[in-house]
Amino acid sequence: MEERDIKFKFEKLRIWNDSMDLAEDIFESSSQFPKEEIYNLTSQIRRASDSIALNISEGSILQSNPEYKRFLGYSIRSIAEVVTCLHKARRRKYINEESFDLFYKRRFDLMNMTIAFRKKLN
Repeated sequence: MEERDIKFKFEKLRIWNDSMDLAEDIFESSSQFPKEEIYNLTSQIRRASDSIALNISEGSILQSNPEYKRFLGYSIRSIAEVVTCLHKARRRKYINEESFDLFYKRRFDLMNMTIAFRKKLN
C-alpha cells in the first residue's frame, strides 16, 4: 500500500480541504501586508486561518459527537475572525475590493458547509 493511500478521516472532508487551501491563499496574500503589521494583522489572520483546519482535524479524532461539534464551533469562530481581519485589511487598503470579495465569498461558503456538517452530527 502506498503511503498516499492511507488517510486520516478528516483528510477526506471537503471542509478540511477547503480550509487548508484557503489558509494557504491567506498566507500568500498577507505576505504583501506592510512590515509594521507582521505582529498584528498579518499574524492574526494567519493564525485564525490555520486554526480552521486545525480544529476540524483535532475534533475529528474524538469519540463523541458533542466534543466534535465543539471543535467545529471553534472552526466557525475562526472563520468569523478571518472575515473581520479581511475587513480590516480592505479598510487599510492591504487588499483590493476584488480580493476581498473572493476571500469573503469563499469564507461564507466554508462557514455554511461547516455549520451544515456540524448539524448532521448526532
